[in-house]
Amino acid sequence: MARVVLAMSGGVDSSVAAHLLLEQGHDVIGVFMRHGHQSPVACATDQLPIVDISSHGRLDHKQGCCTAADAEDARRVADRLTIPFYALNLDQEFSRIIDYFVDEYTAGRTPNPCVQCNNWIKFGKLFDYADSVDAQYVATGHYAKLDLQAKNAPALLRGRDTAKDQSYVLFGIQRKFLGRMMLPVGDYKKPVIRKIAASLGMNVAEKKDSQEICFVTQGRYDEFIRGQRQIHGQDIDTAGELVTTDGTVVGQHAGIEGFTVGQRKGLGVALGEPKFVVRIEPETRRVVLGDREELGSPGLTASGTNWLVDKTMIPQQCHVQIRYNAPPVPATVELLPNDRLEVAFDEPQFGVAPGQAVVCYDGDRTLGGGWIE
Repeated sequence: MARVVLAMSGGVDSSVAAHLLLEQGHDVIGVFMRHGHQSPVACATDQLPIVDISSHGRLDHKQGCCTAADAEDARRVADRLTIPFYALNLDQEFSRIIDYFVDEYTAGRTPNPCVQCNNWIKFGKLFDYADSVDAQYVATGHYAKLDLQAKNAPALLRGRDTAKDQSYVLFGIQRKFLGRMMLPVGDYKKPVIRKIAASLGMNVAEKKDSQEICFVTQGRYDEFIRGQRQIHGQDIDTAGELVTTDGTVVGQHAGIEGFTVGQRKGLGVALGEPKFVVRIEPETRRVVLGDREELGSPGLTASGTNWLVDKTMIPQQCHVQIRYNAPPVPATVELLPNDRLEVAFDEPQFGVAPGQAVVCYDGDRTLGGGWIE
């Protein structure tokens, strides 16, 4: 069959993906993405070969230490399945994602580093590594599907497990890579994946899903962001006022990076009734609070669009998704000049957050999307 580079995170999904690829007869190379931010537990220095993919030419496997506790779980799975396993030194690439994360929150936007990780690293830099080891494909444990026989071009589809579908976070990959991707778990539901792992004696069978940003290893996001700014000598004051939609000042906050549109908890002020962040004003450093009804938005505009189909295939009426865990909703879309997009919802949507992705669907097919302005 084919040689496949598989991103192994140490979780159950990518672990079972390795097994499924082997069952299909593929030559699998497991890789762990080393990002340089120390986790509470690190693996031993003599256990994991590290590959620096910033070097030129073919890549040499070198001994070194990893920087994530999950690497040990991934290594054990690789050993059980007797596949080669390496850590890729991606410190520089992850630094780019961290800078994006810090800059977006500092500007009053809500970033999605997992999407950018897929765009820049998992289905970006990993293809460089795949080419260096003569691998035809790059695979991950995402819950999404590929139809390589779809009309006109390979199609990215929603995963079978609608509760775990991750096609949303894959909208930004380059279209040219669709034919070289593999998503082995996309045809399965999560409980089945766990059963497969248990039947194989994998220690990760009941491991909890990661809910946090991988490079924020401790503390809150806002503390991490302020710490990063200090490291880089950025003396930026983002503290300001908490105000209601009528302009009444009801409190102070330590920085706009501690808030996102739609947030209800952790506002730092008690007003006797539930309030939500309805707007963040980076110019005035004000965080505006209001009732849930004031969160409703009739539409949005987005920039930096990326399309996985020819633009002629994008219907005016489609479904759009504005957050990873949000349901797709019907809307009218219009493509604008300069890679921009306008969306008009059939019904107002709550918590449209600048900086998040809006992704368009035609049935189960992922058309593409952009970044909410």
